[in-house]
Amino acid sequence: MTREFSVSDSAVINADAATLYAAISDPTQMGGWSPENLGAVVHNPRESAYVGMVFDGKNKRGRARWITRCTVTVADPDSVFEFRVHAIGVKTPRFKGANATWRYDFEPVPGGTKVTETWTDDRTKWPDAVALVFDKIATSGKTFPQFQRRNIAKTLDNLHKRFG
Repeated sequence: MTREFSVSDSAVINADAATLYAAISDPTQMGGWSPENLGAVVHNPRESAYVGMVFDGKNKRGRARWITRCTVTVADPDSVFEFRVHAIGVKTPRFKGANATWRYDFEPVPGGTKVTETWTDDRTKWPDAVALVFDKIATSGKTFPQFQRRNIAKTLDNLHKRFG
């Protein structure tokens, strides 16, 4: 089985790109639409997201809880927001290493904004067999691409419910 390193999906949301970008680029709000995220704490908050901004995301899956350390890598207002997850832990993000990159593209279209959410597996140095076993344990039998495809669909649906 060939390992899949990136999955994405899109939805047209009945809101302008500026509104959607402002909401999605504020990690403290992510818990409002993400099926796993409970929000975040931004280390050096400013009025809006910026490249280099660091935040710790609070996450859950079933009874499991964990914290991720993330750094914003693209903050192009109304166009692109991207961050990289590079540390993880139960109470603090102490285990460092490439984990994943999350990207949100915003494209004005008739009827609103096309939002494309993309998850990229940054665990490129992990052997495929090790990643497959880890993924199936962490996601109750799925690979991370399969699991994240479902999460992305839920996130986009929640954004649609919230913004129209």
